[in-house]
Amino acid sequence: MLQAVLLDVDFTLFRPGPELGPQGYARIGARHGLTLDTERYEAARLAAIAELQLHPELVHDTELWVRFTESIVVGMGGDPVLSRSCAVELVREWERHENFFLYDDTLPTLAELRRHGLRIGLVSNGQRDLEEFARHHSLDVDVCVGSLSHGHVKPHRSIFEAALTALEAGPGDAAMVGDSFADDIAGARALGMRAILLDRDGLHVDEPDRIDTLLALPAALGLMPS
Repeated sequence: MLQAVLLDVDFTLFRPGPELGPQGYARIGARHGLTLDTERYEAARLAAIAELQLHPELVHDTELWVRFTESIVVGMGGDPVLSRSCAVELVREWERHENFFLYDDTLPTLAELRRHGLRIGLVSNGQRDLEEFARHHSLDVDVCVGSLSHGHVKPHRSIFEAALTALEAGPGDAAMVGDSFADDIAGARALGMRAILLDRDGLHVDEPDRIDTLLALPAALGLMPS
């Protein structure tokens, strides 16, 4: 019987605000003497993702996120010498709780999971203090496991295991929901959990266990409607 649900955070429950998008990059870049082309942001971001090399043992590495952001800045036309300091400031912006906004389907879905008596955990990679983040946004969750405090990033099995242990649930008693196939879905399935891909942009229509809105999650989990 399902006892718990683990949820990713960024692009699953929350969307980043304008300070973390192309216009924000351009504004912060200007403070560092850079003229960044906002039209090049998306291509630069995708290129940085393609080049991203995680720690071989999936250890949380702050420097990795700085280099990743620096690659985006350079891809937007930033001078390689000046882009480092800009990237450091941008990474700090990703740590600020007020720079994130809930998707409209987040709170109704969390409330429905609670109505069915399920325990809820957040599992996230990134630089922020996840427990403080959840409190800042008044999220009704039981457990927060962020890679900053845990020490490993998804898809390392230990980050999922830590959340399950705190929720007193086994892999067969829980489901994982997230937007990243590599981090969330493959990582959870390797542990023996059911995993549901949240595909808001319709990029993985052939994935059998997928939803395109969190509002579809209760039905996907087999929960009876209210």
